[in-house]
Amino acid sequence: MIVVDSNIICSYALPGDRTAVVDRLRARDPQWCVPPLWRSEFRNVVVGQVRRGAMELRAAQELVALTEAMLRDHEFAVESSAVLALAAESGCTAYDCEYVVLAEDLGVALVTSDKQVLGAFPDRAIAPEQYAQQ
Repeated sequence: MIVVDSNIICSYALPGDRTAVVDRLRARDPQWCVPPLWRSEFRNVVVGQVRRGAMELRAAQELVALTEAMLRDHEFAVESSAVLALAAESGCTAYDCEYVVLAEDLGVALVTSDKQVLGAFPDRAIAPEQYAQQ
């Protein structure tokens, strides 16, 4: 079990240069946990694809529904006070700190490609390339 952020989810759901690494990550550890925030972040990325003409609206709706189904039983709320404290202390966004707090609550790694998060939380956050090779 790992926590993944929206960057990892997007790399998994939307083919690109990081898809192969994220596919290896999913094969190694298929139980991905997320805070509910991931939904809004993912929707925002997908609607950007629609606006740029890279994806039809119907395909976007199907992709979001499939991804939501994949993660539905692995969503966990986090305490706002913990998120705010971590964000104030680290300088990272509250959005990013939701993933960090969840990883801490569950006692698992946060897999992210966010350089600021990786730098601020080296004991909890790990890059997908590193995690997939462990």
